Amino acid sequence: MGVAERRAREKEELRQKILDAAGQLFVEEGFANVSVRKIADRIEYSPATIYLYFKDKTELFSSLCWETFSGLKAELDRLEGEAGDPLAGLRRGLRAYIDFGIAHPNHYLLTFCTPVDHSAGKVMDNFQEINRVGLETFDHLQRALDRCRQSGQLAFEDLNTTSQVVWTFIHGTTSLLILNSGDPHFPWVPPEQLIESSLDLILRGLSPAR
Repeated sequence: MGVAERRAREKEELRQKILDAAGQLFVEEGFANVSVRKIADRIEYSPATIYLYFKDKTELFSSLCWETFSGLKAELDRLEGEAGDPLAGLRRGLRAYIDFGIAHPNHYLLTFCTPVDHSAGKVMDNFQEINRVGLETFDHLQRALDRCRQSGQLAFEDLNTTSQVVWTFIHGTTSLLILNSGDPHFPWVPPEQLIESSLDLILRGLSPAR
């Protein structure tokens, strides 16, 4: 590996280190309570180093959300490209969403569970493109549900409402698994059993009446 390649790799590794530290702090303390200095202290660098990579903490936040949505979208794009039974495809997509959240807990909690004042102009400017990609991931769910309805495997009236209900269901499952599955004070079933049972309930609840 040449000098230029090594420097580029080191630069990318530091950028990711900054993002990881910011994500942890945003989740632990809330966006409003985290400063660039706190992030710098966490990784034992100066704030000036962080400003070489990111303009401010809002850009850090939006970069983390972008990574979440773009990573999830890439996985859903891949799955949608696989031909096969529509119902099995829907189930794979729902499972991929849950697995993605569990594999990237800080990214998931930050993107889907951290309050941010989206009325602020600067935040809205940063989030326009992120929201577009986020809506594209939701479109995957709508298309998968519609394919199942058109094939006669599922029955429901309003696609948008049903999509939101299904997303609410899998978001709740994902969030609980990230936040509470290790709680010794509640008799949680094994995660795999909880995930598969949740998917069974969703699909059974939308199955046509026999």
